[in-house]
Amino acid sequence: MKKILVFSFWTLSLSLFAQTNIIDGVIWIVGDEAILRSEVEDQRIRSQYEGVHIAGDPYCVLPEQLAIQKLFLHQAKLDSVVASDSQVEAQVNMRINYFLREIGSKEKMEEYFKKSFSDIKDEMRQNIYNQMIIQSVQQKIVGDLKLTPADVRKFYNSLSKDSIPMIPAMVEVEIIAIDPPIPPEDIERTKNQLREYADRVNKGTADFSLLARLYSDDTETAKKGGELGFMGRGELVPEFANTAFSLQEPGKVSRVVETEFGYHIIQLIERRGDRVNCRHILLRPHVAPEVKMVAMQRLDSIANIIRTGKQTFEDAALEFSMDKDTRMNGGLMTNPSTGTSKFEYQSLPQEVAKAVFNLNIGEITQPFSMINEQKGKEVSVIAKVKAKTPNHKANLTDDYQDLKTLCDERKRAEVLDHWIIEKQKETYIYIFPEWRNCEFQYKNWIK
Repeated sequence: MKKILVFSFWTLSLSLFAQTNIIDGVIWIVGDEAILRSEVEDQRIRSQYEGVHIAGDPYCVLPEQLAIQKLFLHQAKLDSVVASDSQVEAQVNMRINYFLREIGSKEKMEEYFKKSFSDIKDEMRQNIYNQMIIQSVQQKIVGDLKLTPADVRKFYNSLSKDSIPMIPAMVEVEIIAIDPPIPPEDIERTKNQLREYADRVNKGTADFSLLARLYSDDTETAKKGGELGFMGRGELVPEFANTAFSLQEPGKVSRVVETEFGYHIIQLIERRGDRVNCRHILLRPHVAPEVKMVAMQRLDSIANIIRTGKQTFEDAALEFSMDKDTRMNGGLMTNPSTGTSKFEYQSLPQEVAKAVFNLNIGEITQPFSMINEQKGKEVSVIAKVKAKTPNHKANLTDDYQDLKTLCDERKRAEVLDHWIIEKQKETYIYIFPEWRNCEFQYKNWIK
C-alpha cells in the first residue's frame, strides 16, 4: 500500500508538470498529505517579502517546517479542532491590508505573487486557518504549564555562564501630555474643507479616492485612496463606527465626524453582514506656533510646581494630563509589546527617548512636542524618569519575570519537540531522493 501511495503521488507530480508546464511536483509525503515544490517556493517568496530570516537552506528548512505543520494538522483532524471563521476573516483582512499598504495595489500584489487577487486571498485564508488550529493543538499538547519559583531557580542555575541572557538597558517613564488648544475658527475651517470635498463627490465632480490620496492626513490609508478594508464595529472608534454602519448607499459620503484622531468624512464601499468596507478622508487642524507656545508654558509651570514639591508628578498627571492611556496610572507609560512599564530606549517614541536618555531617576524634562503615534496628533509633553536599569546579565533578584518567561518557553519547546519525535515514529513519511540531502532539525524523517 505504501508503494502504491508513493506511486500515486509521483504520478500526480508528473501530471501537474505536464498540465501546467511549470516545475512542480510532490517532494514530501507526510501521512496522507503531500508537500509540493510550489508550496515551498510560495513560502520562500512570502518569507522574503515579509523579511523573515530563514536559518539555513530554504529548500531544506521550509519543507521540514511544512512537514511539522502536517503532523499538527493531522492531530487537529483526530481531535476535531476548528478555528473561528470570523477570527480567520479578520486576520485575512488585516494581512491583505498590510500587503496593500506595502505593495501599493491589488495589481502589484498579483504581479508580485504571480496569482490572481482572489487566489492570494484564498491561500492566505487557508494558511491562517491552519495556523490557528496548529496553535490550538500545540496549546492542548503543552497544557497549562505552572512554573514555581523553584523551577525558575533550577533553570537559572542550569545555565552556563555564557548562556545567561543579557538584559538590555531599561527605563520607566511617566508623562504629562497636553493637546494644544485649537481655536474654534481653525476647527470650523477644517470642517468646511471636508464638507466641500463631500459635496464635490456627491455631485459627481470629484473622485473620493483621488481626494483622499491628495489631502487625507491619514497617510497610510491615503496610499489606497482612503480605503480601510473590511472591519467590524469593535475595530473602529465608536463615533466612526456609528456613522460608517449607518451608511446605506455605496458611494455616498457621510457628514463630518469628529473622533479622537481628528475630523473625517466617510464613503461606503460595501457591507457584508457585520463588517463594512469604507473609505475616509481625515483632516486635523494644524497647531499654530503661538498655540503650541501656550501649551509649553503651561507644562513649564506644572513642572516647576512638581520640582518645588508642591505636587507629585503622579497627582499632576491625574489632574492635568490629557493622555487617557496614562493619566489614571500617574502618567506611567505601558509598553504595548510586553504589557509592562519597562522600555528599551529604542522601543520608546523617539522624542521621549531623546528627552530622557541623559536624565537621572526622578528628573523631569523640559517641555517638548511629539506626535502621538496612535492618534497621529501633535501633543506637548513633559516626562519624568521613574526608574532606570543598566545593561546587565540576568539575575533572579532583578529579572525573575524575564527568566520565568524564558524558562516557560524552553519547557514548552521541550514538550513539543518530544511530541514531534513520537509522532514521526507513527506517521508514514516519504521524502523524494533529491530532497533528502539536508541537515534536518529532527533526525527521524528518513527511515
